[in-house]
Amino acid sequence: MDPFLGQIQTFGFNFAPRGWSTCEGQLLAIASNTALFSLLGTTYGGDGRTTFGLPDLRGRSIVGIGRGPGLSTITWGERGGSESFNILTNQLPPHHHTQLIPVNEDGGETDDPNNAVIGNSGTASFNAAASPNSYLKPSNTGNTGSGSSILKRSPFLGMYVCIALVGIFPSRS
Repeated sequence: MDPFLGQIQTFGFNFAPRGWSTCEGQLLAIASNTALFSLLGTTYGGDGRTTFGLPDLRGRSIVGIGRGPGLSTITWGERGGSESFNILTNQLPPHHHTQLIPVNEDGGETDDPNNAVIGNSGTASFNAAASPNSYLKPSNTGNTGSGSSILKRSPFLGMYVCIALVGIFPSRS
C-alpha cells in the first residue's frame, strides 16, 4: 500500500527508505516538493518563498492536537515540554522536617531556657510557667539535595521517524 504524502511512520531499521526522509527539521526546496509544501506550509520552518521545513522529531514525542479533558490546548506544529526541570521551594507543598536539637552533655534545670540547650540528664523538667515565651538556642535543619535538574522522560525506544516525500495526495473528507 502506498503511503499518503506527508505521512509520518516509524521504522525498525536504521535508514529512511526510498521516497521518505527522516524527521530531523531539514529544509526542503519548495520548487522540488510543491505538493508536500501545500500540505505542510511553514508549520515546521522555512521561509515560505523558497524553503519549507520537515518536522523535527529527534528526541520528541508526538501528541494529538486539540484539548483533552482537563488538559491544555495543543495546536498543529506546536512544540512544548522539556526533558528536565528544577524544583523551586515555592513549588513544594507545605511540609515539616525533623529537627535535631543540640543536647548538653551535662544535666540541668532552669526556669529560664533562653538561648539554652536541652540537657540529657536531670530530674526536673522545664517550667514553662516561670518563663513563658522563651526560645531555646537556635538550630537549623540542614540543606539537602544537589540542585541538579530532575529528568522527567518516560521510558523510550529510539527508532527512525520518517515522513513520506512521495505518495498519494490525501483528500479531505
